[in-house]
Amino acid sequence: MNAVDFETFVARLADVSGAAALPFFRSSIGAQNKAATGAFDPVTEADRAAEAAMRRLIETQFPSHGIVGEEFGATRADAAYVWVLDPIDGTKSFISGLPMWGTLIGLKHMGRPCYGMMHQPFTRERFFGDGAASHWTGPAHRGDGQERRRLRTRPCGEIGEATVMTTSPLLFGPGRRAAWERVEAAARLPRYGGDCYAYCALAAGHVDLVIEDGLNAYDIVALIPIVEGAGGVVTTWDGGDAAQGGSIIAAGDRRAHEAAMKLLAG
Repeated sequence: MNAVDFETFVARLADVSGAAALPFFRSSIGAQNKAATGAFDPVTEADRAAEAAMRRLIETQFPSHGIVGEEFGATRADAAYVWVLDPIDGTKSFISGLPMWGTLIGLKHMGRPCYGMMHQPFTRERFFGDGAASHWTGPAHRGDGQERRRLRTRPCGEIGEATVMTTSPLLFGPGRRAAWERVEAAARLPRYGGDCYAYCALAAGHVDLVIEDGLNAYDIVALIPIVEGAGGVVTTWDGGDAAQGGSIIAAGDRRAHEAAMKLLAG
């Protein structure tokens, strides 16, 4: 497929996942707990319906591609092209009626993230990028229709000037929460919540740092090309490859990234 056809296909994935998930939002939907022990880890019928819809479309269009999804596991995970799906990133917000969630659609080529989209069907926003450029589409501020804008991170050379986000400090593992608190104490404005939305706010130039722990690949693969395409950087806390998840730091400015990594290291 050419670039236009590919973008159209990913938009279809967003369409079918949104159509499957959105009717459950702000409804009386129940949630099951996936966690055998520890913190509440909810999954809903909306998660499963959205991922199943995307899987059917990928299998039809690209039968040789692999798929890794949060709800239904891995198929052909060693293929040259692998789709990495999180049907509802931010399920806790979803079941609480808060619009801080989205569908993550990522594509890896030979193990490296090469394209990503975050779709928020309730607000009708899409953030997407290929590592070289990133864009946003959403409702026009004036009149009807949709707008499309190029995404760019903002400069931030000092932690003391930074807005820093994490989904919840309770999600940091043993020994990691103290590291987060060092950055939080130094930052101008710490904010909690957001899940995938925080990374998109960073790509759009509203947030400077996102720091998290315990992520899975499906939580981050789609977001890497969006942040990088907007001029930012995403790594593990020690500067390594973020595509497998783990302890992740995203920054809009490399200076803020370096300063935050020093604080995280202690």
